[in-house]
Amino acid sequence: MSGTLVTGAAGFIGMSVADALMARGDTVVGIDSLNAYYDPALKHARLARLRDRHGDRFEFATVDFADAAALRAALADRTFDRIVHLGAQAGVRYSIENPEVYGQSNLVGHLNILELARHRGVAHLVYASSSSVYGGNSSVPFRVEDRVDRPVSLYAATKRANEVMSESYAHLYRLRQTGLRFFTVYGPWGRPDMMPWLFTRAMFAGEAIPVFNDGKMERDFTYIDDIVAGVVAAHDSPPPDDGAEKAGGSIAPHRLYNIGNNRSEPLGRFITLLEQATGRQAVRNNLPIQPGDVLRTAADIDAISRDLGYRPTTTIDEGVPKFVAWFREYHQL
Repeated sequence: MSGTLVTGAAGFIGMSVADALMARGDTVVGIDSLNAYYDPALKHARLARLRDRHGDRFEFATVDFADAAALRAALADRTFDRIVHLGAQAGVRYSIENPEVYGQSNLVGHLNILELARHRGVAHLVYASSSSVYGGNSSVPFRVEDRVDRPVSLYAATKRANEVMSESYAHLYRLRQTGLRFFTVYGPWGRPDMMPWLFTRAMFAGEAIPVFNDGKMERDFTYIDDIVAGVVAAHDSPPPDDGAEKAGGSIAPHRLYNIGNNRSEPLGRFITLLEQATGRQAVRNNLPIQPGDVLRTAADIDAISRDLGYRPTTTIDEGVPKFVAWFREYHQL
């Protein structure tokens, strides 16, 4: 029975990955700071779901992984041989108002996880990067070989820094790692600060939704089940330390993959599907594009498809109604 440490286990993707690992028989040690970036009640509800479904396969500790001493103490008596590092301070716009938080969580925190992985001798560290590293890249779809040294937000800069830090540890210590550049993830148990939740909540409340750049934006919306399938596939397949060039260009045991839906959808079409699923007409408040935002994201997933057999299957036509159905149930609407 293999054991995996999942950071950000009370988060949207963290909970979903932990659930999938335990559903097949793995044990999971979860950690999360349970901070108030959004309502902690949702985080506690996710943890309760994991405990209800998996019992003693799931261990959990409340700890901030940016605090190295606290992290070591919390994990001293817990065993695991792999790490899926999904905890981070998320959000492009929040990084403009609260930059120091990103330095602690995303930079210091990532270093602490690297050190933990090194000293524990883990077989594989999978970590969350982001499509935001591509910045204002005008070449779409984004490829892992593209330049990523022109971030347009601090959040993006911290995620690129994580990749570079990880490369140094792969080179120095032969620590096997896979970085996953997530595109826009949505679905049941999603984050309240993200567009699907914000718009759905506003539509049920009869409030206007903020539509930036008059809705002339496209995103590679990826349903949570497809993301989880990719994370678990990565978890199970550490990169070889064979000196060959990996996805992303490293010759150390370190790969970088895009993980998205491989199709870019107009924001307006997503809103239309929300209207159909909620039975409510959206009241649109058209606003200019926000600092740090990009007009279009789209993932080239050839590398992860080739290496890990990743094949996303859920279109927004299927995924949006599933999210809205969960939202109704969770809020008892």
